[in-house]
Amino acid sequence: MKTDRVPVAREGVPFVLSGAFVSVIFALLGWSVPSVMAVLLTLFCLYFFRDPERTFSTEHGAVVSPADGSVLSVRRGVEHQYYQGDCLRISIFMSLWDVHVNRFPVTGTVRSLHYRPGAFLAANIEKASTGNEQNAVVLETDDGRKLVVVQVAGLIARRIVCWASVGDRALQASRMGMIRFGSRVDLYLPPDFEPSVSSGSRVRAGETLLGRLP
Repeated sequence: MKTDRVPVAREGVPFVLSGAFVSVIFALLGWSVPSVMAVLLTLFCLYFFRDPERTFSTEHGAVVSPADGSVLSVRRGVEHQYYQGDCLRISIFMSLWDVHVNRFPVTGTVRSLHYRPGAFLAANIEKASTGNEQNAVVLETDDGRKLVVVQVAGLIARRIVCWASVGDRALQASRMGMIRFGSRVDLYLPPDFEPSVSSGSRVRAGETLLGRLP
């Protein structure tokens, strides 16, 4: 798992350095318009790959958001692939302007990882949860509760990054991974979980309280 502190996610460093290099070359050649465009692209990469610190207070049973963005839906149902049973699902959409570093919602142990290739539909539609490329992180809390964080690729997102490994000690709000350029995260929780957010709520990874496990 990633535990070090950097202002920009390491996956973004090649984009930032490449943009800065191209900007300097264009400037030396006297190509003003391409130089300005390259600088703007570099600044966008710095903004997109930003990796800010977050402050949070840990309470017993608290579940914090695994992603920045807007809550698309909060619904109960049966999940057959990862959670394998009755559950509550909170879906969070990350736009291009949101921080894309994902964080663990609880403290516990990483029990399994499941990567599945798929399509690249728009991440804010329901079909994305089942049809898009995705990576699921199955967590078990210290008191035996099961949660699943599913990183879902989107229309523009083509790269899911997960820093967790099976057997890792997951610390609440610590960095878990990221998805490049617009995507969603689905969080599957026990069916008795009472959420404190609803569709349309704005959330911040590692900081916004989604509710508490009974």
